[in-house]
Amino acid sequence: MSENGSGGRVRPARPGDPSRIGPYRIVGRLGAGGMGTVHAGVGSDGTRVAVKVVHPEQAQEPEFRARFRREVELSSRVTGPYLVPLLAADPDAETPWLATAYVPGLTLHQHLLAHGPLTGGSLYALAAATAQALAAIHTAGVVHRDVKPQNVILTPGGPRVLDFGIAHAADGTSVTRTGVMTGTPGWISPEHYRTGTTGPGSDVFAWGALLAYAATGRPPFGTGAPDVVAFRVMSGEPDLDGVPAPLRQVVGKALAKEPDARPSAAEAARMCGELLASQVTQVLPAGAVPETAVDMVTALWDVPAEADPAWHVPPERPRSKRRLVGAVVLVAAVVGGLAGGAAALMPGDTGNGERTSSATPPASPLASAGSPRPSTDTAKDDTAGGKQQAAGDDLADAATVSWGQARAARGEGEHAVASALLHDLDVLARDISPIELSPGAVKFHSSRGEVYFSYRLDAEDEHGIVYAETEIARSMCLTLNDVVLRLHPELPYRTYVTVREEEGRDPQVTWREDFVADAQCRSALEDGTDAAYDIGQDWEPDDSGLGEAMVPSTDGTEIRVADRAATKIIERTNAMRGTLGTDQVLGHDEIKVGFDPANSAMYVWSDYLMWNQGQIETWADMAAGEACRALANQRQTSGDGWPYTRYAVAEIGGSGYLMIRWGSVTSQASCST
Repeated sequence: MSENGSGGRVRPARPGDPSRIGPYRIVGRLGAGGMGTVHAGVGSDGTRVAVKVVHPEQAQEPEFRARFRREVELSSRVTGPYLVPLLAADPDAETPWLATAYVPGLTLHQHLLAHGPLTGGSLYALAAATAQALAAIHTAGVVHRDVKPQNVILTPGGPRVLDFGIAHAADGTSVTRTGVMTGTPGWISPEHYRTGTTGPGSDVFAWGALLAYAATGRPPFGTGAPDVVAFRVMSGEPDLDGVPAPLRQVVGKALAKEPDARPSAAEAARMCGELLASQVTQVLPAGAVPETAVDMVTALWDVPAEADPAWHVPPERPRSKRRLVGAVVLVAAVVGGLAGGAAALMPGDTGNGERTSSATPPASPLASAGSPRPSTDTAKDDTAGGKQQAAGDDLADAATVSWGQARAARGEGEHAVASALLHDLDVLARDISPIELSPGAVKFHSSRGEVYFSYRLDAEDEHGIVYAETEIARSMCLTLNDVVLRLHPELPYRTYVTVREEEGRDPQVTWREDFVADAQCRSALEDGTDAAYDIGQDWEPDDSGLGEAMVPSTDGTEIRVADRAATKIIERTNAMRGTLGTDQVLGHDEIKVGFDPANSAMYVWSDYLMWNQGQIETWADMAAGEACRALANQRQTSGDGWPYTRYAVAEIGGSGYLMIRWGSVTSQASCST
């Protein structure tokens, strides 16, 4: 999982994120990666923890579960001053998870981007501490398998090694033609590339590369396409120019091509400890020299502490007294809470729980044509007043009438649903600024099995409206699938309805969908994306195609095209940092390009998970344009001999990769800017 140490920068939770995992209350996100999502959690005593949840797809694999369970057991035995302790885990849960202590600070990767290479005593302290951490891991019979700068946190008290031995089968993977390879290009050992096997020696090799990077700011085998980096690792010499001479000898031995020629982690820790002691005696007076290695690391550690702001932990009120919370609307407008207080007046309300009849505009194009139509029979009113009204034949009319008959939450299950919806939609509203939550936003109609959400939009362009309304529908679908089907299956609800309110107009139904039948919430995603962006229906990208694209190519032309496209997209991404709100310089570790020969498609995918939905869309638009131009340029050069005519852009999410943009290349002019 990437960038787990975020200096206290907790990102908002995303739609569908759980509110609690095990004994921990979830208050946001810390990061994510191929293995799953890292949530920010708080224990009952206020302890801050990082709760890591694996992807549901992996949780379905018995082999993965067995290995995860074994490695959790092994890792619970690993202790040391430079490790992050495992606090709790449930490998047998429906979605396996584990919790570690939260440690503040930047990762080594983030620190070098912000402050440059480590120097002096801090570099020697890093070498000794991380080698000692690996020695402790190996002594417990665990192999880390993913030693890299993103897995080392520089805390105020010294470095800490993250993610030791915890199921890295899909975390930053590089896939070969003969199988799946764990690890990240540039931090993978030669024997791992050659045979796919890993051992303690592989960790030592990655440790040597990490120290070279810490001392110089450059990966010792360079950057670029994974195939190119792999060739350098297996056949080239590391670039150690700039590594201090006393440390260079140890690093050089660690980077030997054969594992038998490398020192063990314990031997490396001993050698680095001697170098550290030499540094200490040069800096401190004789009487002040510490006696232990831990004290020596502390004495020389001179890394500036990063701001670690307090996590925003909303008060946990009793369910019966929770109130509606909106991102933009005035909370004072809410007259009653979810516990059954009087509902705030809406357009058309008479003030006594009844609604006056009115002509309702036709449903928006987003109303799902395939959705089950409401009954045209007289519907029983679900409000306390018992008012009955006949539903019309029109989908929008019928749903709007039943929305007027709906009521606030009652009982523990409905309150849990309303609370989860308000939380997730509030997060969405903060990501998509035109959305305003309405007072009394969540309502229930138990006899019809429908849950309603009303909102307002402050947007004028059609694409912005379509995108916002699609995201609202998808968020509702994901949340209801999670809360109703998993936590409260006793509830009668299976349909969600979204209602848009506008000043001076009657409420308008924008979506109605059976979230039980659409368990993957594909309807909102596909219909809305197609409506907003006119994506062709002749081909759609999928996980299988993306998996093929992750297989490093052996074709020279494909490698050159992918490398040029990735470099251009990375350059433009970094030039858009202000627009994208990116707080770090991204590179080939976060943005990659590959090919799916079977479908003649080129994929661009991002492993950076700190963008909000609007920023993801902006980035994907740019990346799609660059991918399109890369294919068009090569087609112009190679003519009919160039087989790739399709492109897709994907972004990693909490449960896998989400396809954001895709299309076909007809000419250079057909590509967006």
